[in-house]
Amino acid sequence: MVAIGKGFYTGTLRALITLFLVVTAAVGGWAAWVVHAPVTPPANTSLLLHSGYSTRRIAAELKKAGVIRNELAFRIWHWAHPKPSLKAGEYRFERAATLPQVYGRIARGDIYFHVVTIPEGYTMFDIAQAMEDAGLGSASDFLRVAETQTQLVSDFAPEAKSLEGYLFPNTYQFTRTQSLEEMAAEMVHQFRQVAQQIGLSADVPRVVTMASIVEKETAAAEERPRVASVYYNRLGLKMALDADPSVIYAEQLTGTYSGSLHHADLAVKSPYNTYRFAGLPPGPIANPGKSALEAAMHPDRTNFLYFVSDGNGHHRFARNLEEHNRNVNAYRRAVGMR
Repeated sequence: MVAIGKGFYTGTLRALITLFLVVTAAVGGWAAWVVHAPVTPPANTSLLLHSGYSTRRIAAELKKAGVIRNELAFRIWHWAHPKPSLKAGEYRFERAATLPQVYGRIARGDIYFHVVTIPEGYTMFDIAQAMEDAGLGSASDFLRVAETQTQLVSDFAPEAKSLEGYLFPNTYQFTRTQSLEEMAAEMVHQFRQVAQQIGLSADVPRVVTMASIVEKETAAAEERPRVASVYYNRLGLKMALDADPSVIYAEQLTGTYSGSLHHADLAVKSPYNTYRFAGLPPGPIANPGKSALEAAMHPDRTNFLYFVSDGNGHHRFARNLEEHNRNVNAYRRAVGMR
Protein backbone atom coordinates (compact mmCIF):
# COMPACT_ATOMS: atom_id res chain seq x y z
CA MET A 1 0.00 0.00 0.00
CA VAL A 2 1.31 3.40 -0.97
CA ALA A 3 0.90 6.01 1.67
CA ILE A 4 -0.57 9.30 0.55
CA GLY A 5 1.40 12.02 2.11
CA LYS A 6 0.05 14.95 4.01
CA GLY A 7 1.40 17.26 1.34
CA PHE A 8 -0.87 15.72 -1.26
CA TYR A 9 -3.98 16.62 0.72
CA THR A 10 -2.63 20.09 1.38
CA GLY A 11 -1.92 20.65 -2.30
CA THR A 12 -5.31 19.36 -3.37
CA LEU A 13 -7.07 21.59 -0.87
CA ARG A 14 -5.12 24.59 -2.06
CA ALA A 15 -6.04 23.78 -5.65
CA LEU A 16 -9.71 23.47 -4.76
CA ILE A 17 -9.63 26.72 -2.83
CA THR A 18 -7.89 28.43 -5.72
CA LEU A 19 -10.44 27.04 -8.16
CA PHE A 20 -13.27 28.15 -5.91
CA LEU A 21 -11.86 31.65 -5.65
CA VAL A 22 -11.34 31.83 -9.41
CA VAL A 23 -14.90 30.66 -10.08
CA THR A 24 -16.28 33.02 -7.43
CA ALA A 25 -14.35 35.92 -8.91
CA ALA A 26 -15.52 35.01 -12.40
CA VAL A 27 -19.14 34.70 -11.32
CA GLY A 28 -18.88 37.92 -9.35
CA GLY A 29 -17.34 39.71 -12.30
CA TRP A 30 -20.00 38.36 -14.61
CA ALA A 31 -22.74 39.38 -12.19
CA ALA A 32 -21.25 42.85 -11.82
CA TRP A 33 -21.08 43.17 -15.61
CA VAL A 34 -24.66 41.96 -16.04
CA VAL A 35 -25.98 44.31 -13.36
CA HIS A 36 -23.84 47.42 -13.59
CA ALA A 37 -22.54 47.63 -17.16
CA PRO A 38 -24.89 49.89 -19.16
CA VAL A 39 -26.90 48.32 -21.97
CA THR A 40 -27.57 50.36 -25.09
CA PRO A 41 -30.99 49.37 -26.43
CA PRO A 42 -31.94 49.50 -30.11
CA ALA A 43 -32.93 52.96 -31.30
CA ASN A 44 -36.33 54.23 -30.11
CA THR A 45 -37.12 51.11 -28.11
CA SER A 46 -40.65 51.23 -26.76
CA LEU A 47 -42.02 48.56 -24.42
CA LEU A 48 -45.61 48.10 -23.31
CA LEU A 49 -45.98 46.38 -19.93
CA HIS A 50 -49.59 45.50 -19.25
CA SER A 51 -51.27 45.35 -15.87
CA GLY A 52 -50.98 41.88 -14.38
CA TYR A 53 -47.57 41.05 -15.85
CA SER A 54 -45.45 38.98 -13.45
CA THR A 55 -41.83 39.87 -12.66
CA ARG A 56 -40.81 36.88 -14.81
CA ARG A 57 -42.84 38.23 -17.75
CA ILE A 58 -41.46 41.76 -17.32
CA ALA A 59 -37.90 40.43 -17.23
CA ALA A 60 -38.54 38.40 -20.37
CA GLU A 61 -39.98 41.42 -22.21
CA LEU A 62 -37.01 43.58 -21.20
CA LYS A 63 -34.53 40.96 -22.37
CA LYS A 64 -36.38 40.45 -25.64
CA ALA A 65 -36.34 44.20 -26.28
CA GLY A 66 -32.60 44.42 -25.65
CA VAL A 67 -32.94 46.59 -22.55
CA ILE A 68 -31.30 44.17 -20.06
CA ARG A 69 -28.77 41.36 -20.52
CA ASN A 70 -30.20 38.69 -18.28
CA GLU A 71 -33.71 37.83 -17.07
CA LEU A 72 -32.56 35.95 -13.98
CA ALA A 73 -30.43 38.88 -12.85
CA PHE A 74 -33.46 41.18 -13.05
CA ARG A 75 -35.58 38.76 -11.02
CA ILE A 76 -32.85 38.33 -8.40
CA TRP A 77 -32.49 42.10 -8.15
CA HIS A 78 -36.22 42.37 -7.54
CA TRP A 79 -36.05 39.64 -4.91
CA ALA A 80 -33.00 41.13 -3.14
CA HIS A 81 -34.39 44.64 -2.80
CA PRO A 82 -37.47 46.12 -1.14
CA LYS A 83 -40.26 45.00 -3.40
CA PRO A 84 -42.27 47.90 -4.81
CA SER A 85 -44.91 46.84 -7.26
CA LEU A 86 -43.59 47.18 -10.79
CA LYS A 87 -45.81 49.63 -12.64
CA ALA A 88 -47.68 48.86 -15.84
CA GLY A 89 -47.34 51.30 -18.71
CA GLU A 90 -45.39 52.17 -21.81
CA TYR A 91 -41.68 52.72 -21.31
CA ARG A 92 -39.35 54.26 -23.85
CA PHE A 93 -35.65 53.43 -23.66
CA GLU A 94 -33.53 55.83 -25.67
CA ARG A 95 -30.11 55.72 -23.98
CA ALA A 96 -27.76 53.28 -22.26
CA ALA A 97 -28.79 52.25 -18.75
CA THR A 98 -27.78 49.75 -16.09
CA LEU A 99 -30.12 47.08 -14.78
CA PRO A 100 -30.75 48.98 -11.51
CA GLN A 101 -31.60 52.10 -13.51
CA VAL A 102 -34.06 50.18 -15.68
CA TYR A 103 -35.55 48.53 -12.60
CA GLY A 104 -35.87 51.89 -10.84
CA ARG A 105 -37.80 53.41 -13.74
CA ILE A 106 -40.33 50.58 -13.76
CA ALA A 107 -40.64 50.63 -9.96
CA ARG A 108 -41.31 54.39 -10.05
CA GLY A 109 -43.73 54.13 -12.95
CA ASP A 110 -41.66 56.49 -15.10
CA ILE A 111 -43.91 55.77 -18.06
CA TYR A 112 -43.95 57.43 -21.46
CA PHE A 113 -46.88 59.68 -22.33
CA HIS A 114 -48.00 60.57 -25.84
CA VAL A 115 -48.85 64.27 -25.97
CA VAL A 116 -51.83 65.08 -28.21
CA THR A 117 -52.93 68.64 -28.83
CA ILE A 118 -56.52 69.08 -30.01
CA PRO A 119 -57.02 72.64 -31.32
CA GLU A 120 -60.35 74.41 -31.04
CA GLY A 121 -62.58 73.61 -33.99
CA TYR A 122 -61.15 70.17 -34.73
CA THR A 123 -63.76 67.70 -35.93
CA MET A 124 -63.83 64.10 -34.77
CA PHE A 125 -62.15 63.27 -38.09
CA ASP A 126 -59.28 65.64 -37.29
CA ILE A 127 -58.98 64.25 -33.77
CA ALA A 128 -58.93 60.68 -35.06
CA GLN A 129 -56.02 61.54 -37.33
CA ALA A 130 -54.19 63.32 -34.50
CA MET A 131 -54.55 60.21 -32.34
CA GLU A 132 -53.17 58.04 -35.11
CA ASP A 133 -50.27 60.43 -35.70
CA ALA A 134 -49.44 60.21 -31.99
CA GLY A 135 -49.24 56.42 -32.20
CA LEU A 136 -52.25 55.81 -29.98
CA GLY A 137 -54.39 53.82 -32.41
CA SER A 138 -55.77 53.95 -35.90
CA ALA A 139 -57.96 56.85 -37.02
CA SER A 140 -60.69 54.43 -38.05
CA ASP A 141 -60.74 52.84 -34.59
CA PHE A 142 -61.03 56.23 -32.89
CA LEU A 143 -63.84 57.24 -35.23
CA ARG A 144 -65.66 54.04 -34.33
CA VAL A 145 -65.39 55.02 -30.66
CA ALA A 146 -66.59 58.58 -31.36
CA GLU A 147 -69.58 57.24 -33.28
CA THR A 148 -70.61 54.53 -30.82
CA GLN A 149 -69.81 55.71 -27.29
CA THR A 150 -72.69 58.18 -27.11
CA GLN A 151 -73.66 56.93 -23.67
CA LEU A 152 -70.86 59.21 -22.42
CA VAL A 153 -73.07 62.22 -23.17
CA SER A 154 -76.55 60.68 -22.98
CA ASP A 155 -77.47 62.57 -19.81
CA PHE A 156 -77.27 65.98 -21.49
CA ALA A 157 -77.39 65.06 -25.21
CA PRO A 158 -79.69 62.02 -25.43
CA GLU A 159 -80.15 62.39 -29.21
CA ALA A 160 -76.44 62.62 -30.00
CA LYS A 161 -75.36 60.47 -32.95
CA SER A 162 -71.68 60.76 -32.04
CA LEU A 163 -69.35 62.48 -29.59
CA GLU A 164 -68.82 65.36 -32.03
CA GLY A 165 -68.88 68.62 -30.10
CA TYR A 166 -68.03 67.02 -26.77
CA LEU A 167 -64.40 65.98 -27.36
CA PHE A 168 -63.03 69.08 -25.72
CA PRO A 169 -60.03 70.83 -27.33
CA ASN A 170 -57.03 70.62 -25.04
CA THR A 171 -53.54 69.16 -24.73
CA TYR A 172 -53.74 65.61 -23.39
CA GLN A 173 -51.19 63.10 -22.17
CA PHE A 174 -52.15 59.53 -22.94
CA THR A 175 -50.39 56.20 -22.57
CA ARG A 176 -50.97 53.21 -24.78
CA THR A 177 -52.16 51.18 -21.79
CA GLN A 178 -55.33 53.30 -22.01
CA SER A 179 -58.01 52.23 -24.43
CA LEU A 180 -59.34 54.60 -27.06
CA GLU A 181 -62.63 54.51 -25.16
CA GLU A 182 -60.85 55.77 -22.04
CA MET A 183 -59.15 58.53 -24.02
CA ALA A 184 -62.44 59.70 -25.52
CA ALA A 185 -64.01 59.61 -22.05
CA GLU A 186 -61.23 61.87 -20.76
CA MET A 187 -62.01 64.41 -23.50
CA VAL A 188 -65.70 64.31 -22.62
CA HIS A 189 -64.82 64.71 -18.95
CA GLN A 190 -62.86 67.84 -19.85
CA PHE A 191 -65.94 69.15 -21.68
CA ARG A 192 -68.04 68.55 -18.56
CA GLN A 193 -65.57 70.47 -16.41
CA VAL A 194 -65.56 73.49 -18.73
CA ALA A 195 -69.36 73.37 -19.10
CA GLN A 196 -69.72 73.46 -15.33
CA GLN A 197 -67.19 76.28 -15.08
CA ILE A 198 -69.09 78.54 -17.52
CA GLY A 199 -72.55 77.54 -16.29
CA LEU A 200 -73.65 75.55 -19.33
CA SER A 201 -76.42 73.26 -18.12
CA ALA A 202 -79.54 73.96 -20.20
CA ASP A 203 -80.08 73.31 -23.92
CA VAL A 204 -76.59 71.82 -24.12
CA PRO A 205 -76.90 70.29 -27.63
CA ARG A 206 -78.31 73.54 -29.04
CA VAL A 207 -75.58 75.67 -27.47
CA VAL A 208 -72.79 73.31 -28.50
CA THR A 209 -74.11 73.08 -32.06
CA MET A 210 -74.22 76.87 -32.36
CA ALA A 211 -70.79 77.16 -30.74
CA SER A 212 -69.35 74.68 -33.22
CA ILE A 213 -70.54 76.81 -36.16
CA VAL A 214 -69.19 79.97 -34.56
CA GLU A 215 -65.88 78.24 -33.89
CA LYS A 216 -65.50 77.26 -37.53
CA GLU A 217 -66.48 80.71 -38.81
CA THR A 218 -63.97 82.85 -36.95
CA ALA A 219 -60.72 82.40 -35.10
CA ALA A 220 -61.03 85.88 -33.54
CA ALA A 221 -62.37 85.37 -30.02
CA GLU A 222 -63.60 88.94 -29.75
CA GLU A 223 -65.82 88.44 -32.83
CA ARG A 224 -67.49 85.26 -31.74
CA PRO A 225 -70.40 86.81 -29.77
CA ARG A 226 -71.20 88.98 -32.81
CA VAL A 227 -71.05 86.02 -35.20
CA ALA A 228 -73.33 84.11 -32.83
CA SER A 229 -75.77 87.04 -32.89
CA VAL A 230 -76.02 86.81 -36.69
CA TYR A 231 -77.00 83.16 -36.57
CA TYR A 232 -79.46 83.63 -33.71
CA ASN A 233 -81.02 86.55 -35.59
CA ARG A 234 -81.42 84.40 -38.70
CA LEU A 235 -82.96 81.61 -36.63
CA GLY A 236 -85.41 84.09 -35.14
CA LEU A 237 -86.50 85.16 -38.63
CA LYS A 238 -86.62 81.53 -39.84
CA MET A 239 -83.93 82.30 -42.41
CA ALA A 240 -81.51 79.62 -43.54
CA LEU A 241 -78.23 79.91 -41.67
CA ASP A 242 -76.19 79.56 -44.90
CA ALA A 243 -73.13 78.42 -42.93
CA ASP A 244 -70.40 77.12 -45.23
CA PRO A 245 -68.74 75.00 -42.49
CA SER A 246 -71.93 72.98 -42.12
CA VAL A 247 -71.81 72.04 -45.82
CA ILE A 248 -68.19 70.98 -45.48
CA TYR A 249 -69.14 68.81 -42.51
CA ALA A 250 -72.00 67.23 -44.46
CA GLU A 251 -69.49 66.12 -47.08
CA GLN A 252 -66.98 64.95 -44.48
CA LEU A 253 -69.63 62.66 -43.07
CA THR A 254 -70.07 61.02 -46.47
CA GLY A 255 -66.37 61.12 -47.35
CA THR A 256 -66.98 63.35 -50.40
CA TYR A 257 -65.26 66.55 -49.26
CA SER A 258 -62.55 67.49 -51.76
CA GLY A 259 -60.72 70.02 -49.61
CA SER A 260 -62.48 73.12 -50.92
CA LEU A 261 -66.07 74.23 -51.23
CA HIS A 262 -67.68 74.88 -54.60
CA HIS A 263 -71.04 76.36 -55.53
CA ALA A 264 -72.38 72.95 -56.55
CA ASP A 265 -71.65 71.64 -53.04
CA LEU A 266 -74.29 73.96 -51.61
CA ALA A 267 -76.96 71.66 -53.04
CA VAL A 268 -75.76 68.56 -51.19
CA LYS A 269 -78.71 66.72 -49.68
CA SER A 270 -77.94 66.51 -45.99
CA PRO A 271 -79.61 67.85 -42.84
CA TYR A 272 -76.22 69.41 -42.09
CA ASN A 273 -76.52 71.59 -45.20
CA THR A 274 -77.81 74.84 -43.72
CA TYR A 275 -78.31 76.29 -47.20
CA ARG A 276 -81.02 73.74 -47.98
CA PHE A 277 -82.48 73.15 -44.53
CA ALA A 278 -83.56 75.93 -42.17
CA GLY A 279 -82.60 75.85 -38.52
CA LEU A 280 -79.60 74.42 -36.76
CA PRO A 281 -78.03 71.23 -38.11
CA PRO A 282 -78.93 68.07 -36.18
CA GLY A 283 -75.73 68.19 -34.14
CA PRO A 284 -72.38 69.93 -33.69
CA ILE A 285 -70.08 70.18 -36.72
CA ALA A 286 -66.85 70.47 -34.71
CA ASN A 287 -65.56 70.59 -31.16
CA PRO A 288 -65.75 74.16 -29.87
CA GLY A 289 -63.55 75.68 -27.21
CA LYS A 290 -64.54 77.70 -24.16
CA SER A 291 -64.68 81.06 -25.98
CA ALA A 292 -67.06 79.78 -28.66
CA LEU A 293 -69.27 78.12 -26.04
CA GLU A 294 -69.50 81.36 -24.11
CA ALA A 295 -70.33 83.26 -27.31
CA ALA A 296 -73.15 80.83 -28.06
CA MET A 297 -74.44 81.26 -24.51
CA HIS A 298 -74.10 85.06 -24.47
CA PRO A 299 -74.33 86.45 -28.01
CA ASP A 300 -74.16 90.17 -28.68
CA ARG A 301 -77.45 92.01 -29.13
CA THR A 302 -77.39 93.18 -32.75
CA ASN A 303 -79.52 93.50 -35.85
CA PHE A 304 -76.89 91.93 -38.08
CA LEU A 305 -77.96 89.23 -40.52
CA TYR A 306 -74.83 88.87 -42.67
CA PHE A 307 -71.07 88.86 -42.35
CA VAL A 308 -68.14 88.39 -44.69
CA SER A 309 -64.38 88.28 -44.28
CA ASP A 310 -62.49 91.55 -44.46
CA GLY A 311 -59.42 89.77 -45.81
CA ASN A 312 -57.43 90.39 -42.61
CA GLY A 313 -58.68 87.71 -40.26
CA HIS A 314 -61.82 89.54 -39.18
CA HIS A 315 -65.28 90.18 -40.62
CA ARG A 316 -67.58 92.95 -41.78
CA PHE A 317 -71.17 92.73 -40.56
CA ALA A 318 -74.34 93.94 -42.26
CA ARG A 319 -78.00 94.46 -41.33
CA ASN A 320 -79.38 93.93 -44.82
CA LEU A 321 -78.42 92.49 -48.18
CA GLU A 322 -77.47 95.85 -49.67
CA GLU A 323 -74.89 96.48 -46.94
CA HIS A 324 -73.68 92.91 -47.24
CA ASN A 325 -73.11 93.24 -51.00
CA ARG A 326 -71.01 96.34 -50.40
CA ASN A 327 -68.95 94.42 -47.85
CA VAL A 328 -68.52 91.53 -50.28
CA ASN A 329 -67.23 93.95 -52.94
CA ALA A 330 -64.84 95.46 -50.41
CA TYR A 331 -63.54 91.99 -49.59
CA ARG A 332 -62.99 91.23 -53.26
CA ARG A 333 -61.06 94.46 -53.71
CA ALA A 334 -58.95 93.70 -50.66
CA VAL A 335 -58.11 90.23 -51.93
CA GLY A 336 -57.39 91.60 -55.39
CA MET A 337 -54.89 94.10 -53.96
CA ARG A 338 -52.74 91.28 -52.61
